Amino acid sequence: MKTRAEDSKKNGTWLVTGANRGIGLAFARELATRGQRVIGTARQPDKASDLAAAGARVEGLDVADFKSISRLASGLQGERIDVLIHNAGTGDGANSVAEIEPAEIEHFFRVNVIGPMLLTRALLPNLERGRRRTVVGITSGLSSIAHSNGGWYGYRASKAALNMFVRTLAGELADKRYVCVVLSPGWVQTEMGGAGAPLSPEKSVRGMLDVIDRTTPKESGGFFDYRGKEQPW
Repeated sequence: MKTRAEDSKKNGTWLVTGANRGIGLAFARELATRGQRVIGTARQPDKASDLAAAGARVEGLDVADFKSISRLASGLQGERIDVLIHNAGTGDGANSVAEIEPAEIEHFFRVNVIGPMLLTRALLPNLERGRRRTVVGITSGLSSIAHSNGGWYGYRASKAALNMFVRTLAGELADKRYVCVVLSPGWVQTEMGGAGAPLSPEKSVRGMLDVIDRTTPKESGGFFDYRGKEQPW
């Protein structure tokens, strides 16, 4: 018998936020080569030429703007979404408690956790129509409380909150056989990771896609790296 992943491998619909560059764009490109239908979001869709060239349907979305979330959901009403990937995020920030600014912390939480929470809520009807019913939060190794060693206050705290949201969602939706996980992409050569990072976006994304494809409802609520290794909360 085919698994849910195998059944929808050639005709699934994936929505990837923040897909105009970096890891998000790598997701769109790799998914296109696998025959998936991709809806990629960008804050400035008219400037997302690389995303359009990858064959994705480009939609406007600013995850920090809750009206923007509502507009996207309205435009997708009645459509099926198999996998929702919360990739859009923001990083860096204060490295000492003395540097913390309220507006900065609020921005981290709006982009990295509150936006994904509200977007998931808005797109639940679309996910209900899908075969895979999968929600993925792209988190970070820096979100691990067990491994925290200081710095990046807003980023660490907001990504840890994203982890908790996805784990809580997994518990709520378990009876509907959803798969809800958070994945750490590793240290990747992106605008945030820098050119000296050891991983290319393509290698990281291929690894994460393999993890997504083999994850079942039994692993829902898990925290894994791009190789599928379970990570400490």
